[in-house]
Amino acid sequence: MSRPLPISSVQQVSARSIMANTKSAKKAARQITRRTAINKSRRSRLRGVVRKVEEAITAGDRPAALAAMAQAEPAIIRAAQKNVVHRNAARRKVSRLAHRIAKLAK
Repeated sequence: MSRPLPISSVQQVSARSIMANTKSAKKAARQITRRTAINKSRRSRLRGVVRKVEEAITAGDRPAALAAMAQAEPAIIRAAQKNVVHRNAARRKVSRLAHRIAKLAK
């Protein structure tokens, strides 16, 4: 039976992040860090193109909304292909934006 750690050791372990022990776990941690950075970039690009479309819709500027949507739709679908957002969520976002642009024509 192992003896319990002294209080100071327990506090030190919880204060710092616990690192991986095996070589494969260390590699996985590196890959996760890299993928997280890439996914954050893709997610922020996605938010940016959607924001441009929504701003044009809010302003009531249909030509600007159509131009922004022409750039946003491929970016949204690409984000779904790269698993940044779910496929159905991407399709739903495109559909709702297109519907809002169509309402501007009326």
